[in-house]
Amino acid sequence: MTTSELSVRESINRALAEELERDERVFVYGEDVGDYGGLYQVTTGLQEEFGEERVFDTPLSETMLGGTAVGAALTGTRPVMEIMFGDFLAIIADHVTNYAAKMHFNYGDGTSVPLVIRTNYGAGDQFGLHHSQSPIAWFQNVPGIKVVAPSTAHDYAGLLKSAIRDDDPVIFLENKLRYEEEGTVPDEEFTVPLCRSEVKREGEDVTIVAIGGMVDVAREAAESLAADGVDAEIVDPRTVVPLDKEPIFESVRKTHRLVVVHEAATFGGFGGEIAAEVAEEALFHLDAPIERVGAPFTPVPFAENLEEAYLPDEDDVIEAVRSTLGE
Repeated sequence: MTTSELSVRESINRALAEELERDERVFVYGEDVGDYGGLYQVTTGLQEEFGEERVFDTPLSETMLGGTAVGAALTGTRPVMEIMFGDFLAIIADHVTNYAAKMHFNYGDGTSVPLVIRTNYGAGDQFGLHHSQSPIAWFQNVPGIKVVAPSTAHDYAGLLKSAIRDDDPVIFLENKLRYEEEGTVPDEEFTVPLCRSEVKREGEDVTIVAIGGMVDVAREAAESLAADGVDAEIVDPRTVVPLDKEPIFESVRKTHRLVVVHEAATFGGFGGEIAAEVAEEALFHLDAPIERVGAPFTPVPFAENLEEAYLPDEDDVIEAVRSTLGE
């Protein structure tokens, strides 16, 4: 199998092109996704290749985007809709949570809503409190939605293709600081299954569960810890909902310690659910309290120095690991 070194941006673009080529029911639309190529240039060249009927711009109306995506999916097409910032998912929440997520359960006749909502999320670009939130946990309490937050170029491509082929609505979250990160991506056809956690780094001393953009932060922390003789294992859930729990439990049974890392506020975040699941299923394998690493319970600040202080970083993860090791 041949491979290429692609950035996350390039891997998403290639995955979209391959799915547009593979399935005529797929179309891509949103604000500035056509001629401009999307806010972060992820859809560059797709309109030129596939035409304005398959890749096209819309007015600045997230409410319209949400409603038309649900309607289009119900007709048998497979819309891939881009929301310019993850913060704006709140605007389309009614369409997603009260309609797209429930139709399969409501009708019980095989009705499906195969749509993908792509959006970027996270702080680090000084976009301020309305354009920098991390909404990963917002939809984890809604049955019927799949929530995906990849961390590598390989997983972005493979998971996006699986999301487009899935019959359920999928929210596909792209960390805006990681678009330039490069990784190895197969040149041949491949997918990554949804709802499968993966161990990104083997280790014996502590389990770090990290999601999305925080996986890279966890890797950096693990490398620093390794220099001091601490062997950290990193588990990446990749799909937040439905969650593949067993690899997390297996890791905790091996290491006997758990640190959970995410970018959103610690209170009410994804890490609390991971901690609860481990407490229910593997409590007596733990040799220390679970540590959570996240942001403070405040809106994302605009000033560069405050935003830097707001974001969880390598030092925060190292501190949490040392705490659970009793250091």
